[in-house]
Amino acid sequence: MLVCDCIFITTLHMKRVLIIEDEKNMLAVLSDRMRMEKFDVIQAASGEVGFDKAIKEKPDLIFLDILMPQMDGFAVLKKVRAEGVWGRSVPIVVLTNLIPDDDALAKITADKPTYYFVKTEIDIDSVVKKAKELVSGGSKL
Repeated sequence: MLVCDCIFITTLHMKRVLIIEDEKNMLAVLSDRMRMEKFDVIQAASGEVGFDKAIKEKPDLIFLDILMPQMDGFAVLKKVRAEGVWGRSVPIVVLTNLIPDDDALAKITADKPTYYFVKTEIDIDSVVKKAKELVSGGSKL
């Protein structure tokens, strides 16, 4: 009985992360690593599904790809930020292939992501470190 209680308590304290990413390899790598770091992972391979899961599940952190078909990450970010107190405060880490020049950076930051990574420069250890920092109340962009 005590073992079950401990497992239940541990599960309650796991931080939930939603990964919205249409590139299967990137989705798999991020998901696997976040699970290894004891995050409860929710996956979405499109912006529409990701937004629906975000609203339903209210994760503690969202990883959001920008360039996706149908509903891109800009639209998802704007819609999440319009979802009341939770939507305005949930940490959102943008994953992008856009080169962060002034125009791209302005568009990326318009709806206040918490942080962003350029995919071609991603170091998975840095992503994990940032995720842990953000769910524990760490720094912003």
